This record gives sequence, structure tokens and C-alpha cells, in this order.
Amino acid sequence: MYWLVHALVLGVVFVNGWTDAPNAITCIVSTGALRYGKAVRMAAVCDLLGILLMGLVSTSVADTVTGIVRLDPARPNQAVAVLCAAMAAIILFAVTAWFFGIPTSESHALIAALTGAAMAQGRLSAVNLSVWGKVLWGLGLSLVAGFGLGWLVTKALGGALRKAGDRALNTVQILSGAGMAFMHGAHDGQKFIAVLILANCLSRGNTAPSPIALHNYIPAMLLCAGVMALGTLAGGRRIIASVGGKMVSLQKYQGACADISGALCLLLASLFGVPMSTTHTKTTAIMGAGLAAGGGRLDLGVVRGMFIAWLFTFPVCGMIGYLAASLLMHLL
Repeated sequence: MYWLVHALVLGVVFVNGWTDAPNAITCIVSTGALRYGKAVRMAAVCDLLGILLMGLVSTSVADTVTGIVRLDPARPNQAVAVLCAAMAAIILFAVTAWFFGIPTSESHALIAALTGAAMAQGRLSAVNLSVWGKVLWGLGLSLVAGFGLGWLVTKALGGALRKAGDRALNTVQILSGAGMAFMHGAHDGQKFIAVLILANCLSRGNTAPSPIALHNYIPAMLLCAGVMALGTLAGGRRIIASVGGKMVSLQKYQGACADISGALCLLLASLFGVPMSTTHTKTTAIMGAGLAAGGGRLDLGVVRGMFIAWLFTFPVCGMIGYLAASLLMHLL
């Protein structure tokens, strides 16, 4: 079980880099600021740097994630089985959504799957409802703040960016895209490092430390950063095609504004320990930037499909996690 849970956690990190990280480069690829291959390599490097540097600045997101559920360290085999079930649920859901080109939130899949799997061990008492309050705040903020900032930043900076020369605008968009990729690693990376640390502690019959001193887990940070970078290099053309092509047609200045907005939202969330969804934040920022210019039109069919997937993330991942954990504990 020890090796299985670690392999599954790293599998989730890889899938996150594969299906979630492409959101960070959607704008620069869809507007032609960078070719796909170069954008993927840039995102991989920025993801890695984000995990390493933010982990040394603030651990609030990691502390929030480890506090969502209460797993019994006195029964390490069951606790590890719960984590295995949660990770398997995330991978199954994320890969299925990727196949249909739908950008899902691995952050919310993680929270839902952990909650459902933990309830198989300890029912409702296994869930920390006070921490869940932060989760709900993050869900609402990622939608509202992403769209609102995307709209406001485009209104504030759009005119000046539109008048800039093509070379200057390309530079601004590449830098803003790099910032978005950096914050994806900084925010999402901490969540999965926290799960890896939790798996290590539970397999030894201990609880996770609170707060987590991430500087004591540099090897885990490097491992997660490297695996997420590999996932990003695996690419996500389906996600980019759906968000940056089908959902709304963006000009370069709108793409830069969307990236600035998304990165700012994630920075604030990271500092305050609110686990926001990078997918929701970036996608709604693109919507806001696209509509702010006037005359922008959203493909409501694509938007509807995304929102349906987002609504189903919590119940579906929670149920898969619960059923898988129940089965594994029965087999043990």
C-alpha cells in the first residue's frame, strides 16, 4: 500500500500537469503569441519554479488541504486505502473529462474525492466542516473573481495594450502567461505536496504536521515539481482548443488581461490559504476579458458543457472516492 499510494499521488500530479496546466498557456497559444511547443516548455519551467518558491514563502494552501479530512492514523492501512481511493477517483474523472476536451478542476476533484473516501472510514465525523467553508469560498471566488477581474483589467488596460506595437504586446502576453503558469504551480503544486506528505505520515501511523514546514520537504517539492512539469510537457491541445478557440475568440491584449487577472487571483488565494480552482479562475477570466471588449461572444454550448462538468465534479468524485474506499477497506 505504501508504494501504491505514492504512485497514485504522483499520478494525480502528472494528470494535473497534463489536463489542468494547459489552461495557463491557452491565451498565448490561441492568439499566436507563442507556438504550442515553446509555450508548453515555458509552462513546465514556470510550474516547477512556482512550486519551489511559493512553498518557501507560504504554506497556507497545503495546511488547508491536510485539514479537510480527519483520517485515523491508528489504522494506517485503512487510512492509506482511503487516500488510494481518492487519488484513483481523481485520475479517472480528470482523464475522462480530458478525452472530451472539458477543462475540469483537479483542485475540486481532490477535495471531493478526499471527502467521499474519508466518509467511508469515519462518516461525517471524518470531514472538517470549518475547512470546508474555505473550500466553498474558493469555489465562489474562482468563478466571480476570475470573471470580474478579467472584465475590469481588460477595461483598465485593454486600450493601452491594444495601441502597443505587436512586438511589445507579444512580450506582455508571454510574461503574463508565464506568471499564470508560475501561479498554477505555486497554488496547485502545494495541494498535491500536502497529500504526498499526508500519505507519508499516515503510512507510518502519524498525523500530518500543522502547519507544514515545507522547507523540510524539499525532495517532495522537487519530485512533485518534476512530475507536474512532465505532465505539462505531455500537452493539452484538447483543453486549449476548447477554451481558447471554441469558447471565445481572443485578441492578444485580451489574452494578456486574462492571464494577469488569473495570476492575481491565485496569488491572493495562495497567501490566504483559500484553495481556488486554477481552471475555474482562468476560464472565467477569459470569459470576462472576451466580453469586456464589446462585441465579444461566448459559445454558450461550450460554456454550458464546462459548467455541467464543474457541477458534477463534487458529487461524482465524492461518490467514486466513497465506493472505492469502501471496497478497498472491505478487501483489507
